Amino acid sequence: MQTYLFIAAIALYLLCAALPSRRGTLVSAVTVVAWMVHGAGLWTDVAADGSLRLGFAAMLSSALWVSVAAYWIENRNFGLDGLRRLVMPAAALTVALQAIYPGALIPLGDKTPLFGWHIAVATLAYSTLTIAAFHAVLMALQEARLHAATDRKTFLSGALDQLPALLTMEKLLFRMIGIGFTLLTLTVLSGIVFSEQLFGQALKWDHKSAFTMLSWLLFAALLAGRRLRGWRGKTALSFTLAGFATLLLAYVGSRFVFEVVLHKGWA
Repeated sequence: MQTYLFIAAIALYLLCAALPSRRGTLVSAVTVVAWMVHGAGLWTDVAADGSLRLGFAAMLSSALWVSVAAYWIENRNFGLDGLRRLVMPAAALTVALQAIYPGALIPLGDKTPLFGWHIAVATLAYSTLTIAAFHAVLMALQEARLHAATDRKTFLSGALDQLPALLTMEKLLFRMIGIGFTLLTLTVLSGIVFSEQLFGQALKWDHKSAFTMLSWLLFAALLAGRRLRGWRGKTALSFTLAGFATLLLAYVGSRFVFEVVLHKGWA
């Protein structure tokens, strides 16, 4: 059953990415169905009796699942159909990865209820900053198109032309970064304050902690620079993508090495 849900979600996401923009109602309907099927597959895979199945692919899949919902909501308010061309194929890819690399089972019997909340908040932080990274890529492409010497129409240029003005896109970007930074802060604080209760050991300064803190510092610097010095444009996009890449390395990168390269379980 779970395999069929994954296959259906992949097919629906790819269909959604391929649909023409003029079929807005159909695009919206397919997005909702794909998201629901993805969620059902995600839940049956991650939630086991008395355990959680976690891994780099499950984390990516969860992040893109939330990102699809964020896209759907924002698209209804601001007309971000161009974002669909990036988010939907990425969501399909993460579903496929989850089917191939299911991760490891983590028993919850000896875990505090705070562990579940920590994972949930961390996932929301990843998800919000993931959609912000997609948004930043679109803005970079949008700005490049404005300065391009040709008006030749392509599949990508057509999607970019449907986006709101750059100032509106920038406002949305910083709103998403603000939300994501708040959630990331809660993730870091819960990891520090409740480390022994969450993980059964005092806080360790390892690669995950280092990359997470570096990502937090990059996003903090971006928001401070925006407020105090009016940072925008390429500076804002560079900080956003650097912060997201660092955050990706903090968990997903390390889990990928353990699960795929070293073939080890949870660590």
